[in-house]
Amino acid sequence: MSETSYPILDFTGLKCPLPVLKARRALKDKASGEGIIILADDPAAPLDFEHFCETAGHELQDVTRHEAHIAFTIVKG
Repeated sequence: MSETSYPILDFTGLKCPLPVLKARRALKDKASGEGIIILADDPAAPLDFEHFCETAGHELQDVTRHEAHIAFTIVKG
């Protein structure tokens, strides 16, 4: 599955730990190798998603900072 076909989930406006909890729920229904793109604006999100992916066995494939949010591409392990 290409990154452009990953579903985009907008979690802007949510504070820790909600973006990670919602990402965990979204990945639950995915097969290994499938991904999602999360949009978040919580300043703690980069560290939170890095830790989440490391501990859960997922790949944090890309982190892109935009003016209004940060986009995280996560591939299920």
